[in-house]
Amino acid sequence: MPPTDASPLPLRQAKKDRTAALLIREAMRLFAAKGYDVTSVDEIAAAALVSRRTLFRYFPTKAEIVLAWTRGMTHVVATSLDACPLDMPLEEALLRAFVPVIPHVSPHRKDAYALIFLIERTPALRSVSLQKYSEWENNLARSLEPRMPPSETPTFAARLIARTAIATFRTALDEWIRSRGRAAFEPLLRHAFDLQCHVWRAAQATPPES
Repeated sequence: MPPTDASPLPLRQAKKDRTAALLIREAMRLFAAKGYDVTSVDEIAAAALVSRRTLFRYFPTKAEIVLAWTRGMTHVVATSLDACPLDMPLEEALLRAFVPVIPHVSPHRKDAYALIFLIERTPALRSVSLQKYSEWENNLARSLEPRMPPSETPTFAARLIARTAIATFRTALDEWIRSRGRAAFEPLLRHAFDLQCHVWRAAQATPPES
């Protein structure tokens, strides 16, 4: 018999979701405060009021917790681009996709910086950071494809633009980290996109040498 609205299955799933969210929240709080490498799974479990065994049922490794957390950022990028009208200039739509990322991490600049620094500069999390950007690229490319002008290679063009946009975001992020988060991130991001657009337009305006 399929589950009905009165079935305990949705309640159990809701409880699982709450436990997973709690583990992620407490882990990221500890990682930002103490550092990723020195924070133990026992500390995370204790902070979330669950057993070590329960934690491992949800996340086999600490890195898996961080990866789960980054998927919230991926969702923000994808949904922000999807919310832009299809006739919006491409550079503006892409900028709007990335602007909400840092506020999503935290509305407080200091906390957002601590978490971004953790992900981008912790050697043990390098693979997590790269996987996050790979997921961004896949999501952006899918959303960009309907925005491409008619051509024989819309998928190729969408993926190229997605990768370029992510590189622009990462360049702004590097500058933000270099400033130790003292500067506001959005102006850096807008400046990076302005420079990138200038390069694109200059390349289009310059004929190739014969």
